[in-house]
Parts: sequence; structure tokens; C-alpha cells
Amino acid sequence: MPLDFTKHFVVAPTEFKLSNNTGCSWKVTVKLMNGRVTLDQGWATYTAVHQIKIGYMVTFNLLTPDTLKVIIYDDDGIEVANKCRKHDEAFAAKE
Repeated sequence: MPLDFTKHFVVAPTEFKLSNNTGCSWKVTVKLMNGRVTLDQGWATYTAVHQIKIGYMVTFNLLTPDTLKVIIYDDDGIEVANKCRKHDEAFAAKE
């Protein structure tokens, strides 16, 4: 994400809760790197569990100062619906 993204915040967040289209939540840390805001710890696991592949498009909408709504589209442009599974609970954000 461009560094200009941080202009939407009084203080740049160090963590975001990612919320998907099935109501599941996931926490990732945020880091400034090479002039960009990057999703750090938790993002690689999120992409693996949600099976995000090269060619997929991921959109982020800011819901609250610390929550992003994540929508994943496959390489055909169809929205992907991922359900949380019991084995994913170890990684899911606690409400």
C-alpha cells in the first residue's frame, strides 16, 4: 500500500484486523518498508489458509481505523467465498 495510505490515520496502525465476506477475522501486523505500508506477520498465513494464488485480486476497504474488509477475486474475476474452518481457529483474530 502506498505511504499516502497513512494520511487517513491520526496515528498509523501497527496492526489490522482483516474481515472477510463470511464474517471471519484475522489479525496481521503492519510495517513501513521502502516507503510503503506492508502487511507483515500473519499475512503469509492468511494467504495460505485462504488459498490466494498468483493472478487473484485482493481489495481492501477501510471499515474502522483498525479493520479492513478483504474481498478476494479469483483469476476469472469471481469473488471467492472462504469459510473459516475449525483448524483455522488458531490463526483467527479473537473478538
